[in-house]
Amino acid sequence: MVSKKSLDEYKVIEHLLYDAHVSWSSYFNARAFRLTTSVVERRVRLEGLGFLTKTLPRLGKLLDKALAGEAKLTRVNHGFTTMKDSELPRFLGEFFSRIFQPNGDILPNPDTNCVSVLRRILYPFYKYETPYTEAQTQQVVDSFIETENDLIHIDAAVANWTRSFDEFARSRSRPIGVEDHKDPLYHTLPVNQLRVIRDARRLLFEVFKRFDPTDIIPRHGPGVVATKQRLGAKYLWTNVSHRITSVYPLDAYFCASLGHVCDIAGKGFTLTDYDLPAQVLLVPKDSRGPRLISCEPVDFQWIQQGLRSAIYELVETHALTRHNVFFTNQTPNQCGALLGSLTGRYATLDLKEASDRVSVSLVHLLFPSHLHRFLDAARSASTVLPNGTQLVLRKFAPMGSALCFPIMALTIWALLTASAPDGDTRESILVYGDDVIVPTAFAESAMNILEVFGLRINRTKSCTQGSFRESCGVDAFKGVNVTPVRFRTVWDDTPRPDVYTSWIAYANHLFDKRCYSTYNYIVSKLEAIYGPIPGEDISQKRYPSLRCSSARSADFKRRSNVGLQKLQHKVRVEVPSSVIQVLPGWNMLLRFFVESRKPAKDTNEYRRAIWDAESSIAFAVSSYTKRNASILAWRWR
Repeated sequence: MVSKKSLDEYKVIEHLLYDAHVSWSSYFNARAFRLTTSVVERRVRLEGLGFLTKTLPRLGKLLDKALAGEAKLTRVNHGFTTMKDSELPRFLGEFFSRIFQPNGDILPNPDTNCVSVLRRILYPFYKYETPYTEAQTQQVVDSFIETENDLIHIDAAVANWTRSFDEFARSRSRPIGVEDHKDPLYHTLPVNQLRVIRDARRLLFEVFKRFDPTDIIPRHGPGVVATKQRLGAKYLWTNVSHRITSVYPLDAYFCASLGHVCDIAGKGFTLTDYDLPAQVLLVPKDSRGPRLISCEPVDFQWIQQGLRSAIYELVETHALTRHNVFFTNQTPNQCGALLGSLTGRYATLDLKEASDRVSVSLVHLLFPSHLHRFLDAARSASTVLPNGTQLVLRKFAPMGSALCFPIMALTIWALLTASAPDGDTRESILVYGDDVIVPTAFAESAMNILEVFGLRINRTKSCTQGSFRESCGVDAFKGVNVTPVRFRTVWDDTPRPDVYTSWIAYANHLFDKRCYSTYNYIVSKLEAIYGPIPGEDISQKRYPSLRCSSARSADFKRRSNVGLQKLQHKVRVEVPSSVIQVLPGWNMLLRFFVESRKPAKDTNEYRRAIWDAESSIAFAVSSYTKRNASILAWRWR
């Protein structure tokens, strides 16, 4: 017997169908709702959770491809029983028929509401973090190794480009110009590639010409490291790579002061200088399998974080890049996706394995030479695979390195901007990591030039036609946001802080989309475990709360806080687990220097100097927050 606390994934789909029936009963009537629900029930009984996490999303992907003009919706592709004299699936056919013609072509005026409803039903469990199998794990690792092997060919090509470009550049005492096409050396490279390399180098030189890679404030990241130190132990240096100290001296970047250096030396402490490898770690991604990241050694992470912050600040304030490359603000790309779906003027490009396909040789080819030794010193040269094999890395920085995101984004921006035919195109390029938006007229050229330089485009997910676009978490069709609610956190009947906060957020998103039946179902399951949950009328959004709750103010303990001059309620909140670690004095002072003043998250505040007194925060240098170790506790709020 199913517990009243258990959430049934099939029931969630059933309630989503009921919400669709209530909103669109004129064509998705009671009979259609009943038949569709019975199909879902039967398929879940036969296929299990895989029907919700794999089969329905597969149909959703075909829908997206058809909306983007990539392919017709045909019976061969979707694998469902079709309607009479039609290529469209009988399953949810009432909605499909208001978007597509019977032959699978999109209608001249498709119903955007039906697109939103279909995606809401097909995608909710696509990102569900279900346990993955050994086969899925091995497939991800094999793909990582295969990508590394592919870079051998890219490195050879880049080496040829570099030799040809440098030979031609040395033969001229003036800049390369159009008139040079008569020179036989010019033809050792295709004209377009030569121009792109030249202009990309100039762009990146202009961005970094006043950048001082030594003017950084190192810091530790929040994640795990390959060398296994946790919390305060990261400040107790036992190994610092000789590659790092050759450009970032130990006394200037790893110690609080010269007194710190003297005390270390005076106590006979031995600090090794081995170049330790990174380590591959598999983390949950979605129902298809895990995501692979490469955990950096603690000394590399320390410098990488400092370089990343400096590059972020530079790029988001530089005149050449501040309107085109973003690291802390996804809004421009999201608005670009909406505008592109409405007007067709902009295309969204999807890059496959982008972080793993930016090679060291490509970075050396494009980025200014005065940066090379600093970037090389801060990157891990190898990583250890799950089977213990050490793999030498040809990629510049895999996912997990703090330098992965900025170097990848700048590489993509420089190549696209250098190959753009005019100023309007250059100004319209938006890059957020591997989320790229370009003018539609330039899309094919953009994809070709990126592939020439070793990046791979997922053309089936790139939206260059039709009226569908997706970028930075926003799915848009004809200017309408059709992003579905995607559940990630797997439900648990026992109280867990991540389940509590995540499913409250999911329920609120569904309420905003007027899926009231689904909202009530999820809330009933939450209340069966956690008891009354405050509504936003009580919380004022200061802690996890529901859009609409049956709980009243009287259901919670209340008090009048004289000091704050307000009424407070005792409610459940997620409280991070913290520990107190007393480190040697110099190490605690080092932590104070790098963490006591952090840049604000707000973009405008972020652009201030890191040491601005206004961004100062108070904290205890001996207190640490455990990662992914919060608890649910009652607090006055």
